[in-house]
Amino acid sequence: QVQLVESGGGLVQPGGSLRLSCAASGSIFSIKAMGWYRQAPGKQRELVATISEGGSTFYADSVKGRFTVSRDKDKNTVYLQMNSLKLEDTAVYYCCADHTLAVCDDYWGQGTQVTVSS
Repeated sequence: QVQLVESGGGLVQPGGSLRLSCAASGSIFSIKAMGWYRQAPGKQRELVATISEGGSTFYADSVKGRFTVSRDKDKNTVYLQMNSLKLEDTAVYYCCADHTLAVCDDYWGQGTQVTVSS
């Protein structure tokens, strides 16, 4: 089992920045990919970004150029740096982890709220 704990959400004005963190613990030796989903009210969960154990990254078109996913292997932590935030980035952000590189849905964190509002 793998446990994921997110932190770093909050309220920010449009154009602002936030950094989310996700600390992994447990049987993390077999994890191949980690990343972030988000879910806005009334919408389906959306894959935002992933990073593989080798460092390859994926970004949704809606966040390319604004968000950066990274990981600190020594700390077993994944980060999501979010810049130039928009109103439509408001959502609950969930950390994910997977034993494969194809998806990111074996394990989930509890979610952290990000609200972009003026």
